[in-house]
Amino acid sequence: MLDQIKSARRFAAAPPRDRHRHADAANENFPVASLLLAKSVRRHVVAFYNFVRAADNVADDPKRREDDKLAALARFAEGLNGRATEPSEALALASSAAETGVGIEEAHALLDAFRQDAVKTRYADHGKLVDYCRRSADPVGRYLLRLHGESETAFPASDALCTSLQILNHIQDGQADYRTLDRVYLPLDLLDRHGAEVDALGDSASGPSMRAAFDELLHTVGADLERADALPGQIRSRRLRMEAGAILANARALHRLLLRHDPLAGRVAQSRPAKLATALRGALGAWR
Repeated sequence: MLDQIKSARRFAAAPPRDRHRHADAANENFPVASLLLAKSVRRHVVAFYNFVRAADNVADDPKRREDDKLAALARFAEGLNGRATEPSEALALASSAAETGVGIEEAHALLDAFRQDAVKTRYADHGKLVDYCRRSADPVGRYLLRLHGESETAFPASDALCTSLQILNHIQDGQADYRTLDRVYLPLDLLDRHGAEVDALGDSASGPSMRAAFDELLHTVGADLERADALPGQIRSRRLRMEAGAILANARALHRLLLRHDPLAGRVAQSRPAKLATALRGALGAWR
């Protein structure tokens, strides 16, 4: 539930001085610091988001060498553990975690995924992709649940939602990832099964083989979203329950759009008004 998350990743609740740091948040699928969350937790969520975004930007910088990325990410880990005086995002999250008792474990899991992004550009099969999502997306949902004192019984449904959103984002931005970073999250055995070539991700439209690969992966995501449906009902906090309902509704809307539209012909996404309307319906549906 970031974004990881998220989608994740809209920051209407961020203080005005921080908003310039979230210019890319509008394109993310995880509205983690929306006004639905209680004011008392928003600053902690913003600290977590700032950390994730800054570290993710390192891993995704096409101008940085692999060794430079790994060294920078190591500094994030040292800052979290109190062994460095920068980067500021790591220090802020460490301070937040000292106050709340949560955030460090999830941040280290995410750093592990970002280190993988720095060196790995292909995934052999769906299991390898899910393992990556377990570290790159699922910790975000778990962080929000732990921050709100929720039971770990909600973790499986939260993981299903976060993994779904991550894979939807991989499909949504697959062309850009390939063209900019030569990074391909679509499992290679999936592409092979349908006779699709990796370099077809650079095309301006999907051929029948690539479309079939997208559809199979979207079918798997649909099954994960079914498991994620249980999440709002497992959350005690009304505000977080509504947030989960909003994110789930937008995930389902994006899933439907990707089934109908070609992500290689243009970025597939709801308009901002449609996304807000979908989120509102989802939040109200989770109100009890």
